[in-house]
Amino acid sequence: MRLNQLSDNPGATKKRKRVGRGPGSGTGKTGGRGIKGQKSRSGVAIKGFEGGQMPLYQRLPKRGFSKPNRKSYAVVNLGLIQKFIDAKKLDAKAAITEDALIASGLVRRKLDGIRVLAKGEFTSKASIEVTGASKSAVEAVAKAGGSLTVTSAAKVEAAE
Repeated sequence: MRLNQLSDNPGATKKRKRVGRGPGSGTGKTGGRGIKGQKSRSGVAIKGFEGGQMPLYQRLPKRGFSKPNRKSYAVVNLGLIQKFIDAKKLDAKAAITEDALIASGLVRRKLDGIRVLAKGEFTSKASIEVTGASKSAVEAVAKAGGSLTVTSAAKVEAAE
């Protein structure tokens, strides 16, 4: 195969509509905009315009608040960790760290840390080290005979 033999799959690209190129093109003269009116002219901004009446999106009150520096955690359920241990993708004898979870393919990326939740059954005696965990997850791991430790970096950030 050579460079001149490369081509896109059929239907992968669509040709641009060339507007206003004569009557034979099908989109000549008015260019598909109809006749007269504000929408046929250039520089139109109508999206939320309601004929001068206060638009709905401005009439409704603002609600809520988005924290600009909030942490976002990758979430993992205990049931999934157990599934990966059973499939021999995770080693229960060694400490299960965040890096081990990423290497096994259970978590794609760390984000601001990994948080473990208690959904599913957990039966392995494993030690897990993560940035965050729910109380019920900590209890479930302890009940199975393992330990779930939350790293100190997370506690320092939470204190701020």
